Amino acid sequence: MPTDCISYQTSGYFSALIQDYLDQKPALQSLYNNFPTLENFEKQIQEKQSNFDSKNRIPLVETLQKQYQNIEISDSTKQNIELLALENTFTITTGHQLNLFSGPLYFLYKIISTINLTKELKSKYPSNNFVPIYWMATEDHDFEEINYFNFKGKKFRWNKESTGPVGRLSTEGLAEFLEIYSLELGSSTNANTLKKLFEDAYLKHDNLANATRFLADSLFSNYGLVIIDADDAALKQAFIPFAKEELEKNTSYKAVQKTIESLKDYTVQVNPREINLFYIEDDLRERIIFENDKYHVNNTKIAFTKDEIFNLLESNPEKFSPNVIMRPLYQEIILPNLCYIGGGGEIAYWLELKSFFDAANITFPILLVRNSVLLTTEKQAKKADNLNLSWKDLFTKQENLVNAITHKISAFPIDLTPQKEALKTQFEYLYNLANQTDKSFSGAVKAQEAKQTKGLENLEKRLLKAQKRNLNDQLQRVIDLQCELFPNNSLQERQSNFSEFYMEKGDQLIPLLIQKLKPLEMNFNIITI
Repeated sequence: MPTDCISYQTSGYFSALIQDYLDQKPALQSLYNNFPTLENFEKQIQEKQSNFDSKNRIPLVETLQKQYQNIEISDSTKQNIELLALENTFTITTGHQLNLFSGPLYFLYKIISTINLTKELKSKYPSNNFVPIYWMATEDHDFEEINYFNFKGKKFRWNKESTGPVGRLSTEGLAEFLEIYSLELGSSTNANTLKKLFEDAYLKHDNLANATRFLADSLFSNYGLVIIDADDAALKQAFIPFAKEELEKNTSYKAVQKTIESLKDYTVQVNPREINLFYIEDDLRERIIFENDKYHVNNTKIAFTKDEIFNLLESNPEKFSPNVIMRPLYQEIILPNLCYIGGGGEIAYWLELKSFFDAANITFPILLVRNSVLLTTEKQAKKADNLNLSWKDLFTKQENLVNAITHKISAFPIDLTPQKEALKTQFEYLYNLANQTDKSFSGAVKAQEAKQTKGLENLEKRLLKAQKRNLNDQLQRVIDLQCELFPNNSLQERQSNFSEFYMEKGDQLIPLLIQKLKPLEMNFNIITI
């Protein structure tokens, strides 16, 4: 194969907004702070150091120590938690939902991008410390998005009722799930390791947040990863004044709405509400709405006057949960964070938020598109070589790829462009004649040209279809390979679970990815395992 990576911009899987961000188009420069280059982190460090409230470091460290008290953690993770108390320590953060058994493969790539960036920064700026953070989305409530994963083309779903924040959800019922999944895994050494990992994470921890922390720590603690559950009263103390302003002045709505108006040429990722806060309890997460001089909790009979809701915010801040618009601000308030690493969709909605951060006087982080990876086997790579396919070819939408390959391997030209050009030349002569007669003849010429051009186009389509039948065997090999690498005509990293590749590589999988991925290069990596 000619290359082992392609650019995000040419992969066909990133939006126009993200492509233009990566190309640093001038029209978007007001939407972010510093672009993700190693040199730009010097300025980001200075900005964050001068703007971050160092009083927030103590509750951060204490909360993390409390959250880790029932896990035997590595020395590197323990040290990183302690380092967060120091004013020369900064974080690099990624966030992810609490997908069952990590969900799609990009869970690994997000965290590895975060770990590897901290290494690069430590090498470049040795007088500072850099801690990789995985922010668990424990306050989300869309259980249907996270209650399954795919393994070798089969979907394994956890059926359970859930109405509140998913982090507080009981793991009861997953023993039966493991029995079914175990049958699919088999009994190899790596299969048994996966079974034990699932069992230790989900059958020995009472809720989804604790189970996910154990899982992520088991996979990454040797690299000093620190995992945070921000659904915590102590952490939300620092968020209280910003939540008050949101309730009273709708600050985020006003700021983000203006930014959205400037993004009219792009697809908008998220739209703000007038109040971008939820009210939460163990079995409840609903929007807060202001109507008739009262704050109402949507779909309930709960309502507050202004004084009542402000008093509740002071006494029980854990009952207030930021939505997708306000969560980034909450993150940057409680963490000494320099950079957020996310997928294209995440970075797209972060790009809507800078004006809101400016209004709140909180430093806007560097935004980095996470590493993307296509994992292939040596057999698949050899197959692609034999079929004379480049990686760029394989990233092409299937219909376009099949058409291109048919044109390429056909023994004769399928493209009737020369005939169309010849037809155009003939009709130019007829148009000259028409100009010397009347309008009715000009109309007849135009109609005849359209009819004959359409006829050639139809013949071209039929010729292509006939050649596809004739070349079916060769084309089917191309289709089969692409379907192996792009399940359901989608990116592998959005479909497959890490366990599928752990079955082959075992505990070598993550070290291999750590070695190969370079977060600041911002390319789509193809890695042969």
